Amino acid sequence: MSKILIVDDEKDIVDLISYNLEKERFSTVKAYDGETALRLAKTQKPDLIILDLMLPEMNGLDVCRAIRHNPETVGLPIIMLTAKSDEVDKIIGLEIGADDYVTKPFNIKELIARVRSILRRLQERKNDSVKKEFKYEDLKINYTSCLVSVSGKEVTLSPTELKLLFFLSQNPGRVYSRSQIIDHVWNDETFITDRAVDVHIRRLRSQIEKDMENPQYILTIRGFGYKFADKK
Repeated sequence: MSKILIVDDEKDIVDLISYNLEKERFSTVKAYDGETALRLAKTQKPDLIILDLMLPEMNGLDVCRAIRHNPETVGLPIIMLTAKSDEVDKIIGLEIGADDYVTKPFNIKELIARVRSILRRLQERKNDSVKKEFKYEDLKINYTSCLVSVSGKEVTLSPTELKLLFFLSQNPGRVYSRSQIIDHVWNDETFITDRAVDVHIRRLRSQIEKDMENPQYILTIRGFGYKFADKK
């Protein structure tokens, strides 16, 4: 049974979400402020957090940052829930590590569907992480031997292109900003600009995509960053 941490300063909303999640056989934990949310994220070890942006004292963005900077909670999926529909807020939320973004008023069935989708994606990632190989359409990756082939033909990638492909393919369907890609692929080893990420993505596409103008593997999400295509 998956455990969901619900964080909102409005008790009625927390109770509504909790009631409907528990009807769907999830277990829930409740928090009404950021500090409590951080404590419960570490002690209760939830599988996912539904996090309101507008919280007293410590807002949802700060909670999200703290979760992403703590090794114990860095991989915790987050759905950001807020009354704000401004595109800037959405971009900021995704930039600092939120997995999804739902605006109030929301449809409870849609929210639960998004919870299920993220948890399913997380489980698929876990399953893929223990595999030595990854296959999608005509692309085949061997993570152990570092061999990559398209339509049965081996392609030669640079170490950086390999790391980019490994990272994105191990997390299919999840959108990453350029700064997140830099953090995961380069690990602060050197100074890398957002523009450099675009250049490396283009070089990677030139090796694995049949049509660079209409890529099927490494997709651009306008305004946010990149993702590997959702597995069918």
